[in-house]
Amino acid sequence: MAESAEHVQSLARGLAVIRAFGSDTPELTLSDVAKSTGLTRAAARRFLLTLVDLGYVRTDGKLFALTPRVLELGYSYLSSLSLPEVADPHLERLVAEVHESASVAVLDGPDVVYVARVATSRIMRVSINIGTRFPAYCTSMGRALLAGLDDEALDTYLSGTELRALTPRTITSPMVLRAELDKVRRQGWVLVDQELEEGLRSLAAPIRDRGGRTIAAINISSHASRTTAQSVRRDLLPPLLATAARIEADLEATRTGLRA
Repeated sequence: MAESAEHVQSLARGLAVIRAFGSDTPELTLSDVAKSTGLTRAAARRFLLTLVDLGYVRTDGKLFALTPRVLELGYSYLSSLSLPEVADPHLERLVAEVHESASVAVLDGPDVVYVARVATSRIMRVSINIGTRFPAYCTSMGRALLAGLDDEALDTYLSGTELRALTPRTITSPMVLRAELDKVRRQGWVLVDQELEEGLRSLAAPIRDRGGRTIAAINISSHASRTTAQSVRRDLLPPLLATAARIEADLEATRTGLRA
């Protein structure tokens, strides 16, 4: 790619020196860096010693290695990201692993609102896009989010929400729903089996902030014709929970930077 008139070559070379280090090359000699970056030994030495002065690289006089301060560069990027931007790459990884659609939603009034989604195929009659809303009480992400409410907020939700039967399986009893939400709190995940739409099974888990408050939920949706409730729990729950944890870690990074 052609360099623009504003291209700062020294900055590009400095970043190339940082990128020379990796999981397979955590420590490099001056010659290694020069060879990896295409710089002369004299230029590589100047960049490395500058990075040492700035605290991004350490050296014992022969070998050079990155320091944890390099993480500041990544945190600067992460701190500018919103929930959807943080979640999207994790959803893509999850979908590639399980070959089912996955989404992230937040609670807005009586509904869940989709804020991120990666789909493999259309398994519902309605098309789901960013901004799509569904009733919280009969969706997996909705129950994960409702389970995170305190008693007063949950009472307010139930008193103002009509629990309509969307399928023969939909829970419409406030007492039964409360029991289901208690179960979600205890186990940390929820499976909703064909309560929003016939044929749709959905598994969800909460996404929490540092204080343990539920701020969003993540789900995997599958069609009942190709999965059973048992197979969903066995095959999809572990990667779902792992993905939720990774999103939580990245969200924490966006809020705390390098604070300890």
